[in-house]
Amino acid sequence: MSKEKEMNQFEIVQAQFDANAEKCGLSQPMREFLREAEREIRVRIPVEMDDGTTKTFTGFRVQHSTARGPAKGGLRFAEDETIDMVRALAMMMAWKCAVVNIPLGGGKGGVACNPRELSERETEKLCRGWVRKVYDFVGPDMDVPAPDVATNPQDMLWIMDEYDTIARSRKPGFVTGKAVGVGGSLGRTEATGYGVIYCVREALKRLNISFEGATASIQGAGNNAQYCCEKFVEYGGKVIAMSCWDPDDKKAYTYTCEKGINPEDLFAPGTLDKFGTINPQKAKSFGWRQEDGDAWLKKSVTVLIPAALGSAVRGDNVNDIDFNTVKVYAEAANTPTTPEADRVIKEKKLYLIPDFLCNAGGVTVSYFEQVQNNMNYYWSKEEVLEKLERIMTDAFNDVADLAEKQKLYTRDAAYIIAVRRVAHAVEGRGWVKAKK
Repeated sequence: MSKEKEMNQFEIVQAQFDANAEKCGLSQPMREFLREAEREIRVRIPVEMDDGTTKTFTGFRVQHSTARGPAKGGLRFAEDETIDMVRALAMMMAWKCAVVNIPLGGGKGGVACNPRELSERETEKLCRGWVRKVYDFVGPDMDVPAPDVATNPQDMLWIMDEYDTIARSRKPGFVTGKAVGVGGSLGRTEATGYGVIYCVREALKRLNISFEGATASIQGAGNNAQYCCEKFVEYGGKVIAMSCWDPDDKKAYTYTCEKGINPEDLFAPGTLDKFGTINPQKAKSFGWRQEDGDAWLKKSVTVLIPAALGSAVRGDNVNDIDFNTVKVYAEAANTPTTPEADRVIKEKKLYLIPDFLCNAGGVTVSYFEQVQNNMNYYWSKEEVLEKLERIMTDAFNDVADLAEKQKLYTRDAAYIIAVRRVAHAVEGRGWVKAKK
Protein backbone atom coordinates (compact mmCIF):
# COMPACT_ATOMS: atom_id res chain seq x y z
CA MET A 1 0.00 0.00 0.00
CA SER A 2 1.09 3.55 -0.67
CA LYS A 3 2.29 5.71 2.22
CA GLU A 4 1.56 8.81 0.19
CA LYS A 5 0.67 11.82 2.29
CA GLU A 6 -2.94 12.73 1.63
CA MET A 7 -2.91 16.11 -0.09
CA ASN A 8 -5.90 18.07 -1.26
CA GLN A 9 -5.98 19.32 -4.84
CA PHE A 10 -4.89 22.84 -3.94
CA GLU A 11 -1.81 21.58 -2.10
CA ILE A 12 -0.90 19.48 -5.14
CA VAL A 13 -1.06 22.36 -7.61
CA GLN A 14 0.75 24.69 -5.20
CA ALA A 15 3.53 22.11 -4.82
CA GLN A 16 3.81 21.85 -8.62
CA PHE A 17 3.94 25.63 -8.88
CA ASP A 18 6.58 25.94 -6.14
CA ALA A 19 8.88 23.48 -7.89
CA ASN A 20 8.65 25.27 -11.21
CA ALA A 21 8.75 28.80 -9.80
CA GLU A 22 12.29 27.92 -8.70
CA LYS A 23 13.16 26.79 -12.24
CA CYS A 24 11.76 30.09 -13.59
CA GLY A 25 13.94 32.08 -11.19
CA LEU A 26 10.97 34.03 -9.85
CA SER A 27 11.42 36.49 -7.02
CA GLN A 28 10.01 35.55 -3.62
CA PRO A 29 7.36 38.32 -3.79
CA MET A 30 6.21 37.01 -7.20
CA ARG A 31 6.02 33.45 -5.87
CA GLU A 32 3.97 34.57 -2.90
CA PHE A 33 1.65 36.52 -5.17
CA LEU A 34 1.07 33.78 -7.75
CA ARG A 35 0.61 30.82 -5.40
CA GLU A 36 -2.57 32.32 -3.88
CA ALA A 37 -5.73 33.69 -5.48
CA GLU A 38 -6.27 37.40 -6.05
CA ARG A 39 -9.85 37.11 -4.77
CA GLU A 40 -12.03 34.47 -3.14
CA ILE A 41 -15.78 34.72 -2.69
CA ARG A 42 -17.91 32.46 -0.47
CA VAL A 43 -21.67 32.87 -0.60
CA ARG A 44 -24.81 31.32 0.88
CA ILE A 45 -27.66 30.74 -1.56
CA PRO A 46 -31.18 30.09 -0.22
CA VAL A 47 -33.41 28.14 -2.61
CA GLU A 48 -37.12 27.41 -2.20
CA MET A 49 -37.41 23.70 -2.94
CA ASP A 50 -40.30 22.02 -4.72
CA ASP A 51 -41.73 20.74 -1.44
CA GLY A 52 -42.03 24.29 -0.09
CA THR A 53 -39.03 24.12 2.24
CA THR A 54 -36.01 26.38 1.88
CA LYS A 55 -32.54 24.90 1.61
CA THR A 56 -29.36 26.97 1.77
CA PHE A 57 -26.39 26.02 -0.41
CA THR A 58 -22.78 27.17 -0.14
CA GLY A 59 -21.22 28.58 -3.29
CA PHE A 60 -17.75 29.78 -4.24
CA ARG A 61 -15.98 31.85 -6.87
CA VAL A 62 -12.20 32.08 -6.91
CA GLN A 63 -10.30 34.45 -9.20
CA HIS A 64 -6.73 33.26 -9.14
CA SER A 65 -5.27 35.64 -11.72
CA THR A 66 -6.48 38.51 -13.87
CA ALA A 67 -3.10 39.80 -15.04
CA ARG A 68 -3.51 38.48 -18.62
CA GLY A 69 -7.23 39.22 -18.88
CA PRO A 70 -10.61 38.53 -17.25
CA ALA A 71 -10.71 35.47 -15.00
CA LYS A 72 -12.05 32.45 -16.89
CA GLY A 73 -13.34 29.15 -15.58
CA GLY A 74 -16.29 26.88 -15.09
CA LEU A 75 -19.00 26.58 -12.47
CA ARG A 76 -19.28 23.13 -10.89
CA PHE A 77 -22.14 21.52 -8.98
CA ALA A 78 -20.77 18.76 -6.76
CA GLU A 79 -21.85 17.23 -3.48
CA ASP A 80 -18.30 17.28 -2.10
CA GLU A 81 -17.33 20.73 -3.44
CA THR A 82 -14.82 22.57 -1.27
CA ILE A 83 -13.05 25.91 -1.42
CA ASP A 84 -9.71 24.12 -1.84
CA MET A 85 -10.96 22.25 -4.91
CA VAL A 86 -12.15 25.53 -6.43
CA ARG A 87 -8.85 27.22 -5.54
CA ALA A 88 -6.90 24.44 -7.23
CA LEU A 89 -8.94 24.56 -10.41
CA ALA A 90 -8.81 28.37 -10.58
CA MET A 91 -5.02 28.23 -10.33
CA MET A 92 -4.88 25.60 -13.07
CA MET A 93 -7.09 27.76 -15.28
CA ALA A 94 -4.54 30.58 -15.04
CA TRP A 95 -1.79 28.24 -16.31
CA LYS A 96 -4.12 26.67 -18.87
CA CYS A 97 -5.01 29.97 -20.54
CA ALA A 98 -1.35 31.02 -20.48
CA VAL A 99 0.06 27.81 -21.95
CA VAL A 100 -2.22 28.08 -25.01
CA ASN A 101 -1.55 31.85 -25.04
CA ILE A 102 -5.10 33.19 -24.97
CA PRO A 103 -5.70 36.59 -23.25
CA LEU A 104 -7.56 35.36 -20.19
CA GLY A 105 -6.82 34.75 -16.52
CA GLY A 106 -7.87 31.92 -14.25
CA GLY A 107 -11.04 31.48 -12.21
CA LYS A 108 -13.42 28.76 -11.07
CA GLY A 109 -16.72 28.48 -9.26
CA GLY A 110 -18.58 25.80 -7.38
CA VAL A 111 -21.72 25.05 -5.43
CA ALA A 112 -21.87 22.27 -2.86
CA CYS A 113 -24.98 20.31 -3.85
CA ASN A 114 -26.09 16.97 -5.27
CA PRO A 115 -27.25 17.91 -8.79
CA ARG A 116 -28.90 14.52 -9.31
CA GLU A 117 -31.36 15.34 -6.50
CA LEU A 118 -32.38 18.76 -7.90
CA SER A 119 -35.39 19.25 -10.14
CA GLU A 120 -35.09 21.51 -13.17
CA ARG A 121 -36.86 24.30 -11.32
CA GLU A 122 -34.58 23.96 -8.28
CA THR A 123 -31.50 23.97 -10.52
CA GLU A 124 -32.67 27.16 -12.21
CA LYS A 125 -33.26 28.82 -8.83
CA LEU A 126 -29.78 27.79 -7.71
CA CYS A 127 -28.14 29.16 -10.89
CA ARG A 128 -29.94 32.48 -10.60
CA GLY A 129 -29.24 32.70 -6.88
CA TRP A 130 -25.53 32.17 -7.47
CA VAL A 131 -25.46 35.06 -9.96
CA ARG A 132 -27.22 37.41 -7.56
CA LYS A 133 -24.65 36.66 -4.87
CA VAL A 134 -21.54 37.14 -7.02
CA TYR A 135 -22.84 39.82 -9.41
CA ASP A 136 -20.61 42.63 -8.12
CA PHE A 137 -17.46 40.62 -8.80
CA VAL A 138 -18.11 39.06 -12.23
CA GLY A 139 -18.88 40.21 -15.76
CA PRO A 140 -17.61 39.96 -19.34
CA ASP A 141 -14.65 42.23 -18.55
CA MET A 142 -13.96 40.81 -15.08
CA ASP A 143 -14.76 37.09 -14.72
CA VAL A 144 -16.48 34.78 -17.21
CA PRO A 145 -18.08 31.50 -16.04
CA ALA A 146 -18.70 28.41 -18.16
CA PRO A 147 -20.12 24.88 -17.74
CA ASP A 148 -18.15 22.36 -15.72
CA VAL A 149 -19.01 19.26 -13.70
CA ALA A 150 -22.82 18.74 -13.68
CA THR A 151 -23.60 22.08 -15.34
CA ASN A 152 -24.63 22.53 -18.95
CA PRO A 153 -25.67 25.05 -21.65
CA GLN A 154 -29.15 25.45 -20.16
CA ASP A 155 -27.66 26.41 -16.81
CA MET A 156 -25.48 28.98 -18.58
CA LEU A 157 -28.56 30.54 -20.21
CA TRP A 158 -30.24 30.95 -16.84
CA ILE A 159 -27.02 32.49 -15.48
CA MET A 160 -26.76 34.84 -18.47
CA ASP A 161 -30.42 35.85 -18.21
CA GLU A 162 -30.12 36.63 -14.50
CA TYR A 163 -27.01 38.73 -15.11
CA ASP A 164 -28.75 40.59 -17.97
CA THR A 165 -31.80 41.21 -15.78
CA ILE A 166 -29.71 42.78 -13.02
CA ALA A 167 -27.52 44.73 -15.47
CA ARG A 168 -30.54 45.86 -17.53
CA SER A 169 -28.59 45.14 -20.71
CA ARG A 170 -27.55 42.26 -22.96
CA LYS A 171 -24.13 40.78 -22.17
CA PRO A 172 -23.85 37.45 -24.04
CA GLY A 173 -20.10 37.37 -23.39
CA PHE A 174 -20.66 37.09 -19.63
CA VAL A 175 -20.84 33.28 -19.85
CA THR A 176 -19.59 30.78 -22.39
CA GLY A 177 -20.77 27.27 -23.17
CA LYS A 178 -24.20 28.62 -24.09
CA ALA A 179 -26.51 26.87 -26.53
CA VAL A 180 -25.99 27.57 -30.22
CA GLY A 181 -28.50 30.17 -31.37
CA VAL A 182 -28.36 32.17 -28.15
CA GLY A 183 -24.72 33.17 -28.23
CA GLY A 184 -23.06 29.77 -28.12
CA SER A 185 -20.29 28.63 -30.45
CA LEU A 186 -20.40 25.67 -32.77
CA GLY A 187 -17.71 23.18 -31.81
CA ARG A 188 -17.81 23.95 -28.08
CA THR A 189 -19.34 20.58 -27.18
CA GLU A 190 -16.51 18.66 -28.82
CA ALA A 191 -13.70 21.08 -27.95
CA THR A 192 -12.17 19.59 -24.79
CA GLY A 193 -12.13 15.99 -25.99
CA TYR A 194 -10.92 16.89 -29.47
CA GLY A 195 -8.17 19.05 -27.98
CA VAL A 196 -6.96 16.08 -25.93
CA ILE A 197 -6.66 13.93 -29.04
CA TYR A 198 -4.94 16.65 -31.07
CA CYS A 199 -2.25 16.52 -28.36
CA VAL A 200 -2.20 12.71 -28.39
CA ARG A 201 -1.73 12.78 -32.16
CA GLU A 202 1.28 15.08 -31.85
CA ALA A 203 2.77 12.95 -29.05
CA LEU A 204 2.45 9.79 -31.13
CA LYS A 205 4.21 11.56 -34.01
CA ARG A 206 7.15 12.44 -31.76
CA LEU A 207 7.33 8.82 -30.63
CA ASN A 208 7.12 7.56 -34.24
CA ILE A 209 3.96 5.58 -33.45
CA SER A 210 1.22 5.31 -36.07
CA PHE A 211 -2.27 6.32 -34.99
CA GLU A 212 -3.62 3.51 -37.15
CA GLY A 213 -3.91 0.55 -34.80
CA ALA A 214 -3.20 2.55 -31.63
CA THR A 215 -5.41 1.61 -28.68
CA ALA A 216 -6.72 3.63 -25.75
CA SER A 217 -8.37 3.17 -22.39
CA ILE A 218 -10.33 6.11 -20.98
CA GLN A 219 -11.39 6.82 -17.42
CA GLY A 220 -14.77 8.52 -17.62
CA ALA A 221 -17.74 8.68 -19.95
CA GLY A 222 -18.75 12.33 -19.61
CA ASN A 223 -18.56 14.96 -22.32
CA ASN A 224 -14.76 15.10 -22.35
CA ALA A 225 -14.34 11.32 -22.52
CA GLN A 226 -17.08 10.93 -25.15
CA TYR A 227 -15.36 13.22 -27.63
CA CYS A 228 -11.93 11.79 -26.81
CA CYS A 229 -13.39 8.47 -27.91
CA GLU A 230 -14.97 9.89 -31.07
CA LYS A 231 -11.83 11.69 -32.29
CA PHE A 232 -9.49 8.82 -31.32
CA VAL A 233 -11.54 6.42 -33.45
CA GLU A 234 -11.83 8.96 -36.27
CA TYR A 235 -8.01 9.04 -36.46
CA GLY A 236 -7.89 5.27 -36.88
CA GLY A 237 -7.34 4.19 -33.29
CA LYS A 238 -9.43 1.88 -31.14
CA VAL A 239 -10.86 2.63 -27.67
CA ILE A 240 -11.15 -0.65 -25.82
CA ALA A 241 -12.36 0.56 -22.41
CA MET A 242 -14.25 3.41 -20.75
CA SER A 243 -15.27 3.76 -17.12
CA CYS A 244 -18.05 5.62 -15.30
CA TRP A 245 -19.62 6.13 -11.91
CA ASP A 246 -22.91 4.31 -11.27
CA PRO A 247 -24.97 6.36 -8.75
CA ASP A 248 -27.37 3.48 -8.08
CA ASP A 249 -24.64 1.06 -7.05
CA LYS A 250 -22.47 3.93 -5.72
CA LYS A 251 -19.38 2.50 -7.39
CA ALA A 252 -17.45 2.78 -10.63
CA TYR A 253 -17.41 0.27 -13.46
CA THR A 254 -15.20 -0.18 -16.51
CA TYR A 255 -16.83 -1.26 -19.76
CA THR A 256 -14.46 -3.18 -22.01
CA CYS A 257 -14.76 -4.17 -25.66
CA GLU A 258 -11.62 -5.65 -27.25
CA LYS A 259 -12.90 -5.06 -30.78
CA GLY A 260 -13.36 -1.38 -29.91
CA ILE A 261 -16.11 0.84 -28.52
CA ASN A 262 -18.05 2.28 -31.43
CA PRO A 263 -18.77 6.01 -30.89
CA GLU A 264 -22.13 5.53 -32.64
CA ASP A 265 -23.09 3.06 -29.89
CA LEU A 266 -21.76 5.42 -27.21
CA PHE A 267 -23.92 8.28 -28.55
CA ALA A 268 -26.97 6.09 -29.23
CA PRO A 269 -30.16 7.10 -27.36
CA GLY A 270 -30.25 5.58 -23.90
CA THR A 271 -26.55 4.67 -23.64
CA LEU A 272 -25.58 7.66 -21.49
CA ASP A 273 -27.40 9.94 -19.09
CA LYS A 274 -26.60 13.65 -18.86
CA PHE A 275 -24.06 12.98 -16.09
CA GLY A 276 -22.04 10.50 -18.19
CA THR A 277 -23.29 7.25 -16.65
CA ILE A 278 -23.39 4.27 -19.01
CA ASN A 279 -26.58 2.19 -19.05
CA PRO A 280 -25.40 -1.37 -18.24
CA GLN A 281 -28.20 -2.98 -20.30
CA LYS A 282 -27.27 -0.97 -23.37
CA ALA A 283 -23.59 -1.75 -22.81
CA LYS A 284 -24.37 -5.46 -22.67
CA SER A 285 -26.36 -5.23 -25.92
CA PHE A 286 -23.26 -3.79 -27.64
CA GLY A 287 -21.07 -6.60 -26.33
CA TRP A 288 -19.26 -4.44 -23.78
CA ARG A 289 -18.07 -6.39 -20.73
CA GLN A 290 -18.58 -4.87 -17.28
CA GLU A 291 -15.50 -4.92 -15.03
CA ASP A 292 -14.32 -3.27 -11.82
CA GLY A 293 -13.93 0.49 -11.86
CA ASP A 294 -10.11 0.36 -11.73
CA ALA A 295 -9.82 -1.99 -14.72
CA TRP A 296 -9.37 0.92 -17.17
CA LEU A 297 -5.93 1.64 -15.67
CA LYS A 298 -4.66 -1.91 -16.13
CA LYS A 299 -5.28 -2.22 -19.87
CA SER A 300 -2.38 -2.99 -22.20
CA VAL A 301 -3.00 -0.09 -24.56
CA THR A 302 -0.98 2.54 -26.39
CA VAL A 303 -2.62 5.53 -24.67
CA LEU A 304 -4.10 5.95 -21.20
CA ILE A 305 -6.52 8.86 -20.79
CA PRO A 306 -7.74 9.75 -17.28
CA ALA A 307 -10.74 11.96 -18.15
CA ALA A 308 -12.81 11.97 -14.98
CA LEU A 309 -11.61 12.59 -11.43
CA GLY A 310 -8.79 14.35 -9.64
CA SER A 311 -6.27 12.08 -7.88
CA ALA A 312 -7.47 9.05 -9.86
CA VAL A 313 -3.94 7.75 -10.34
CA ARG A 314 -2.13 7.53 -7.02
CA GLY A 315 0.86 5.94 -5.36
CA ASP A 316 -1.19 2.85 -4.53
CA ASN A 317 -2.37 2.15 -8.09
CA VAL A 318 0.12 3.78 -10.48
CA ASN A 319 2.02 0.51 -10.85
CA ASP A 320 -1.14 -1.07 -12.27
CA ILE A 321 -0.15 0.72 -15.49
CA ASP A 322 1.43 -1.62 -18.04
CA PHE A 323 4.57 0.46 -18.59
CA ASN A 324 5.80 -1.98 -21.23
CA THR A 325 2.82 -1.26 -23.49
CA VAL A 326 1.49 2.20 -22.59
CA LYS A 327 3.40 4.92 -24.44
CA VAL A 328 1.34 8.08 -23.81
CA TYR A 329 -0.42 9.23 -20.64
CA ALA A 330 -2.81 12.05 -21.54
CA GLU A 331 -4.30 13.94 -18.59
CA ALA A 332 -7.72 14.89 -19.94
CA ALA A 333 -9.02 15.48 -16.39
CA ASN A 334 -7.82 18.17 -13.99
CA THR A 335 -5.09 17.00 -11.56
CA PRO A 336 -5.80 13.28 -12.15
CA THR A 337 -2.31 12.29 -10.92
CA THR A 338 -1.00 12.65 -7.38
CA PRO A 339 2.62 13.71 -6.77
CA GLU A 340 3.75 10.20 -5.81
CA ALA A 341 2.19 8.70 -8.95
CA ASP A 342 3.66 11.52 -11.03
CA ARG A 343 7.14 10.64 -9.80
CA VAL A 344 6.66 7.05 -10.93
CA ILE A 345 5.42 8.14 -14.37
CA LYS A 346 8.42 10.44 -14.71
CA GLU A 347 10.88 7.72 -13.62
CA LYS A 348 9.36 5.25 -16.07
CA LYS A 349 9.76 7.84 -18.86
CA LEU A 350 6.13 7.49 -19.89
CA TYR A 351 5.28 10.35 -22.27
CA LEU A 352 3.03 12.66 -20.26
CA ILE A 353 0.71 15.31 -21.69
CA PRO A 354 0.03 17.51 -18.62
CA ASP A 355 -3.54 18.34 -17.72
CA PHE A 356 -3.53 22.11 -18.16
CA LEU A 357 -2.22 21.69 -21.70
CA CYS A 358 -4.06 18.48 -22.58
CA ASN A 359 -7.58 19.66 -21.68
CA ALA A 360 -7.24 23.31 -22.76
CA GLY A 361 -9.45 22.83 -25.82
CA GLY A 362 -12.57 23.75 -23.87
CA VAL A 363 -11.34 27.11 -22.65
CA THR A 364 -9.88 27.85 -26.08
CA VAL A 365 -13.27 27.53 -27.75
CA SER A 366 -14.84 29.43 -24.84
CA TYR A 367 -12.48 32.25 -25.79
CA PHE A 368 -13.65 31.91 -29.39
CA GLU A 369 -17.23 32.17 -28.14
CA GLN A 370 -16.47 35.46 -26.39
CA VAL A 371 -14.81 36.80 -29.54
CA GLN A 372 -17.87 35.87 -31.61
CA ASN A 373 -20.19 37.42 -29.01
CA ASN A 374 -18.24 40.67 -29.15
CA MET A 375 -18.37 40.74 -32.96
CA ASN A 376 -21.97 39.48 -33.11
CA TYR A 377 -20.70 37.33 -35.97
CA TYR A 378 -20.46 33.55 -35.70
CA TRP A 379 -18.07 31.12 -37.38
CA SER A 380 -18.84 27.74 -38.95
CA LYS A 381 -18.02 24.60 -36.98
CA GLU A 382 -15.23 23.80 -39.43
CA GLU A 383 -13.65 27.21 -38.84
CA VAL A 384 -13.88 26.86 -35.06
CA LEU A 385 -12.29 23.40 -35.06
CA GLU A 386 -9.60 24.49 -37.51
CA LYS A 387 -8.61 27.36 -35.19
CA LEU A 388 -8.75 25.02 -32.17
CA GLU A 389 -6.52 22.44 -33.84
CA ARG A 390 -3.94 25.08 -34.75
CA ILE A 391 -3.79 26.56 -31.23
CA MET A 392 -3.61 23.16 -29.50
CA THR A 393 -0.98 21.87 -31.92
CA ASP A 394 1.18 24.99 -31.53
CA ALA A 395 0.86 24.90 -27.73
CA PHE A 396 1.76 21.21 -27.58
CA ASN A 397 4.81 21.72 -29.76
CA ASP A 398 5.96 24.73 -27.73
CA VAL A 399 5.94 22.53 -24.62
CA ALA A 400 7.44 19.48 -26.32
CA ASP A 401 10.21 21.53 -27.95
CA LEU A 402 11.19 23.13 -24.63
CA ALA A 403 11.13 19.73 -22.89
CA GLU A 404 13.41 18.23 -25.53
CA LYS A 405 15.75 21.21 -25.73
CA GLN A 406 16.27 21.52 -21.97
CA LYS A 407 15.72 17.82 -21.14
CA LEU A 408 12.73 18.65 -18.94
CA TYR A 409 9.75 16.59 -17.87
CA THR A 410 6.83 17.76 -20.02
CA ARG A 411 4.83 18.90 -16.98
CA ASP A 412 7.72 21.11 -15.92
CA ALA A 413 8.10 22.52 -19.44
CA ALA A 414 4.40 23.42 -19.57
CA TYR A 415 4.59 25.10 -16.16
CA ILE A 416 7.66 27.12 -17.11
CA ILE A 417 5.97 28.48 -20.26
CA ALA A 418 2.70 29.28 -18.46
CA VAL A 419 4.16 30.74 -15.27
CA ARG A 420 6.60 32.94 -17.17
CA ARG A 421 3.77 34.36 -19.27
CA VAL A 422 1.65 35.16 -16.22
CA ALA A 423 4.59 36.59 -14.28
CA HIS A 424 5.51 38.77 -17.26
CA ALA A 425 1.97 40.23 -17.28
CA VAL A 426 2.02 40.79 -13.51
CA GLU A 427 5.36 42.59 -13.72
CA GLY A 428 4.27 44.57 -16.76
CA ARG A 429 1.29 45.91 -14.84
CA GLY A 430 3.65 47.09 -12.10
CA TRP A 431 2.21 44.83 -9.42
CA VAL A 432 5.24 42.71 -8.47
CA LYS A 433 8.80 42.36 -9.76
CA ALA A 434 9.32 39.00 -11.44
CA LYS A 435 13.06 38.37 -11.02
CA LYS A 436 15.10 37.83 -7.90
